[in-house]
Amino acid sequence: MLGNRVLNYHPVCTFIPKLMRIINKRVLNEVVANATIWGADLAALFLPRHCAGCDTGLNRNEECLCLACLEDLPRTRYHEDPSNPVEQLFWGKVPIHAASAFLHFARSGVTQRMLHRLKYKKDHDVGSMLGGLMATELRDSPRFGSVDAFIPVPLHPKKERIRGFNQSKLLVEGMNKVWPKPMLNDQLLRVVQTTTQTRRGRLDRWTNVKEAFHIPDPVALQGLHVLLVDDVVTTGATIEGCVKALAVVPRIKVSLFTAACA
Repeated sequence: MLGNRVLNYHPVCTFIPKLMRIINKRVLNEVVANATIWGADLAALFLPRHCAGCDTGLNRNEECLCLACLEDLPRTRYHEDPSNPVEQLFWGKVPIHAASAFLHFARSGVTQRMLHRLKYKKDHDVGSMLGGLMATELRDSPRFGSVDAFIPVPLHPKKERIRGFNQSKLLVEGMNKVWPKPMLNDQLLRVVQTTTQTRRGRLDRWTNVKEAFHIPDPVALQGLHVLLVDDVVTTGATIEGCVKALAVVPRIKVSLFTAACA
């Protein structure tokens, strides 16, 4: 308003800002997106990414595994079978509510190559991806649906310092992105540094780990359904040691899910 006159703005005055906003949103965003893609492609020339399963080069839209390996993962689909081989490992030994493994393990197979890359080449992306796949497989299962929290099977602190990470914890972190649950990383401790289990028989493995674990605060776990998470289950001796330690907790329910079973 100027005196008794009303200032009328020409339609062009309102059109130009709208046009500029459209240009910024569509054109500039596209330029930024293309620059990101070009940058990724350029980096791939010097630092090519390889599939954790077959070692072939990965495409831009593939993460850790190529589509062929992802499609052909040797899934066990044990999670709905209460008589599956993983669960049978613990019959008559320790109380396990439910137990399963995501993948079959075979020497020189895709599962072994993935876990080797995770544990010995420190490829944390593989752990995150594998954990996400594990959670997707398990989260809608009635047998595991009441899980309250995840507990990664712990390493002894000295071993974890040497390795730099706990692979079971990386799996849980990946699971949490798909199936958010509290990670009780400090409620099951490994207090005895055991020797390697690789070439031991079942009895030797059990003797090696039977007193290796400790629960610092049993009250914190009282009445919970906890899911133990580990990379591979073979004889089950390590898990037996964990469950034996957890058995001091009143009304606890313990289940198990591993990335693989051998």
